[in-house]
Amino acid sequence: MDELGLVLQIGGGSSGLDKGMSAILAVRKIYNGFARAASTLQSPFLLAVRLYWGWQFAQTGWGKLHNISHVIEFFTSLNIPFPTLNAYATASLEGVGGVLLLIGLGSRLIALPLTIEMSVAYLTADREALHSIFSDPGKFYTADTYTFFFASLLILVFGPGKIAIDTLVRNWADRRAQGNG
Repeated sequence: MDELGLVLQIGGGSSGLDKGMSAILAVRKIYNGFARAASTLQSPFLLAVRLYWGWQFAQTGWGKLHNISHVIEFFTSLNIPFPTLNAYATASLEGVGGVLLLIGLGSRLIALPLTIEMSVAYLTADREALHSIFSDPGKFYTADTYTFFFASLLILVFGPGKIAIDTLVRNWADRRAQGNG
């Protein structure tokens, strides 16, 4: 027996209860329809995040590679161990990772090191912003690191969406596994 039937049976089917339950069911139906409609925006939203922030990561990585001496100097000033190695690794991760996000290939896989890198950036270059996360949240979320961190975290948690090479590869692999392709 469904919830409504049980309530009506217990309540003796009173007319006030019927109207109340009908209103609740109507609101529930409207909400469910709204939730389904809003869910259709998930993949286009994730695509927009990937395209924009993939491009931003790629540009940042490219810029670092072309000004690597400045990056090494900056990393040295932050007392980052092996500043030369880490400068090249960071620039390469951002450049290659940005392109992979952009096209949606290995999205979650590349989002993990990008998220870790942005966490390290907060711990080193934006330490003051990180320490003010609760006392002055504006300082935390206006730091350049925040948007890169948040974008990579979004893709890590929610994936690339349906509009991605990852999805094409997964669908192809599923068809092959079922013997259809």
